[in-house]
Amino acid sequence: MNRIEIFDSTLRDGAQGEGIVFSLQDKINIIKILDDFGIDFIEAGNPSSNPKDFEFFEKLRSVPVKNSKIVAFGSTRRKGEKAEDDEALCKLALCNAEYVTIFGKSWLLHVNEIIKTTPEENLDMIKSSVEFLKSRGKHIFFDAEHFFDGFKDNPDYALTVIKTAEKAGAERIILCDTNGGTLPDEVAEITKKAVESVSVPVGIHPHNDISCAEANCLSAVKAGATHIQGTFIGFGERCGNANLSSVMATLKFKLGYNLSESADMSALTKTARHIAEISNITLNDGLAYVGKSAFSHKGGMHIDGVAKNPRSFEHISPELVGNKRNFLISEVGGRSVILSKIKQIAPEYDKDSVEVRSIMELLKNMEYRGYQYEAAEASFELLVKNYLGLMNMFFDIVFFKTIGETSDDKQAPASAMIKVRVDGKTQIGADEGDGPVNAIDKAMRSALKVFYPQIEELRLVDYKVRVVDGNAATAAMVRVLIETTDGEDVWTTVGASTDIIGASVTALADSMRYKLMKDSEKHNKR
Repeated sequence: MNRIEIFDSTLRDGAQGEGIVFSLQDKINIIKILDDFGIDFIEAGNPSSNPKDFEFFEKLRSVPVKNSKIVAFGSTRRKGEKAEDDEALCKLALCNAEYVTIFGKSWLLHVNEIIKTTPEENLDMIKSSVEFLKSRGKHIFFDAEHFFDGFKDNPDYALTVIKTAEKAGAERIILCDTNGGTLPDEVAEITKKAVESVSVPVGIHPHNDISCAEANCLSAVKAGATHIQGTFIGFGERCGNANLSSVMATLKFKLGYNLSESADMSALTKTARHIAEISNITLNDGLAYVGKSAFSHKGGMHIDGVAKNPRSFEHISPELVGNKRNFLISEVGGRSVILSKIKQIAPEYDKDSVEVRSIMELLKNMEYRGYQYEAAEASFELLVKNYLGLMNMFFDIVFFKTIGETSDDKQAPASAMIKVRVDGKTQIGADEGDGPVNAIDKAMRSALKVFYPQIEELRLVDYKVRVVDGNAATAAMVRVLIETTDGEDVWTTVGASTDIIGASVTALADSMRYKLMKDSEKHNKR
């Protein structure tokens, strides 16, 4: 099968997504993560667009990159200027990147109405820009902006655009579905004609405005494209870009295409979670291949089938992409699910073991008290391991106190104090926060980091409160679910009480104990 090149634009196109803001260090960290994974090309940004990107390219001189090629991004020259006089092109020529992507117009609507020039001048803008950068020793990728819309409007002109770029020295021709509205069958037909029109490799850069970006990548590859552009977990301008984590896995495991020899598909899930963490976004649980729910099973029939033969309800093995199988504890799954979860923790027990029957009773009691473990697998694992004597609990909470007040309709920061005990030693932590839960979280970290510095790695991803018994009104039992990440894994813990702060403290404590347990188990395996 053909080798497919993967081009990641998280730092350029992804940075245009709503709510995405990368610091200079964020960009460097993402470069390292993508390079470690084995991405072929990393588009690092536009050195002429802002001072931060220009400084970033300078700093990249001291960042070792072993697997990936760094790519700078820019545009063709302005109309009416010579390429060598265009300030943005000169910055591209001087930047610390061997590879450069420049985009040019391939849709006459844009030529006539947006940049307001002639079709001939547009072609010369493309030709002279590619030739200028080529003369400065750069490898040029040409992004044919709005190619699919341009082709549908005037196929001869769109094809002339990419032929002009190729003749000027472009080494890759990238067909851009800039508006994200092209359908997969259209992509296949148009890509095939583009591939037949040029002799250099052809790629695709689709947007996801009609949820077809990944399908369009696959259609383009089947039509002869050998280069895919997108962002690792799909975020980008408007509805986002092609999700490379999905595209790469499908190309390799479903269609049999080859990726880079350095691409570590077993690190796919970890890489996706790292990038989500740095980008300060929550990775969608239902994301194909890398989502927390991608290999989760809840229905009893599904669970029974997977237990007998995973292929019965899983399209690939989760280990291939670094994810894991998960049986959800619920009334749908029943006793067999709980037994399977216990056996994952302690394989020596079976359904007739006294310990298993005791854990079943313990679960019934905990559920009566408001706990529910379907979405809180981490708390369930802690509960079982603690009951079976397979772990210590790392710390005890001696007491805690929170204070929140308002005055003149202005809410003051909440404050919290907590006392913890670790191996007979006590430590008090205190802090302020935006509300009592945030304050007690910060205070707990302040106390525990004295004993466990790795607590600082944790970040709360989500906080949910559920009323268990609505009939009790303000005295109702509440269930708190907290989702936490350390940048590698994501886990959920639960607490329940008639006191929402008490329930939150229980869930927070479990989230920290789970992190400490994971770290301890990793250390013991070395």
